[in-house]
Amino acid sequence: MLSILQSEWFKLRKSKIIFIILAGPLIGLFIGLNSNLVIDVKFNKWYLSLLSMNLIYALLFLPLITGVLASLICRYEHQAGGWKQLLALPVTRGKVLVVKFVLLMLLVLVIQLLYLGSVYVVGMVKGFTDPFPIKIFWKSIFGGWVATLPLVSLQLWMSIVFKNFAAPFAVNVVFTLPSILAVNSERFGPFYPWAQPFSMMYIGGNKDDVFFVPWDQLLTVVGGSFILFFLGGYLYFQRKMI
Repeated sequence: MLSILQSEWFKLRKSKIIFIILAGPLIGLFIGLNSNLVIDVKFNKWYLSLLSMNLIYALLFLPLITGVLASLICRYEHQAGGWKQLLALPVTRGKVLVVKFVLLMLLVLVIQLLYLGSVYVVGMVKGFTDPFPIKIFWKSIFGGWVATLPLVSLQLWMSIVFKNFAAPFAVNVVFTLPSILAVNSERFGPFYPWAQPFSMMYIGGNKDDVFFVPWDQLLTVVGGSFILFFLGGYLYFQRKMI
């Protein structure tokens, strides 16, 4: 599987993957530097900065970027009989799918870590004197990464189904935009997969918060939808006519 992973990374290096990876952290950096969110009560300034940055990054960019990355990782296979050439090698379809999924999750993790760097840079530029809370890392950065598991699985499935680069992205956009409304709904927000990155990256954590969702409920929704989407894509790929 290591050789397959190296091959997939080699193909991605030929694309504009670096610009895509840097787009989210740069957007967050711009928003953080230009935001002036102020509340009356005493609150850690790192939290305030992250909250303003997450409104765009976690709610829109992070779910959307999964579709772009998934389309990129399957682009070469959809050209000039690429699937036949790949599967003619001594590799199984299951390993190919797993490697593509693992690579996608690694790329999302890199984006999340760079976003953490953006949060830190914003704090340094603005001269925050409050202690940097490690909760930002564990809940916001790592939690947001975990929340993309079902989205990456679904977008990889869609990218295998559709040859057109724009089709999986269009599907992702259709389901991402309603998350703006879903996160404000106590009924639908906790169960809407595209709203989970924002919910898990939200650092309030108090039951009285508007966006509070219990972690056990979030993990159940994320884990359940991940299993559903990954198995769906796996079974489809196993039966796909090449």
